[in-house]
Amino acid sequence: MSAARGWLLVAALNGLAAVVAGAYGWHAVDDDGYGSRDIFQVGIDYQMWHALALLAVAWLAERRPGSMALRVAGWSFALGIVLFSGPLYVLGVSGLLLARGVAPAGGVLLMIGWAALAWTAVRGETKPDS
Repeated sequence: MSAARGWLLVAALNGLAAVVAGAYGWHAVDDDGYGSRDIFQVGIDYQMWHALALLAVAWLAERRPGSMALRVAGWSFALGIVLFSGPLYVLGVSGLLLARGVAPAGGVLLMIGWAALAWTAVRGETKPDS
């Protein structure tokens, strides 16, 4: 499987998971007055937006295979989704904070992903090979 197809698969699965989480969050997460549903929704929002960012990575990887900046962006987005949205889902459903600092680490990874995409643009790595 090419890198572009791999990133497309990761993007699609994250988009699907965000929609499933949205349905679950709306119907099953209690709004207990402590913001549980709101916390859960933040996880959904970030997962969906970064699933779309992964679509951009897939598209760009097709145009520029082997780009290190795109690999950094893709992996940062994928891991950032897990580390940022995952703890928010757990906190929203159970009220438990499993490990301090995991969500912020995920947020930093998401920022690194965007910086890597910016680097791709600055370096001109979005142009197809001639």
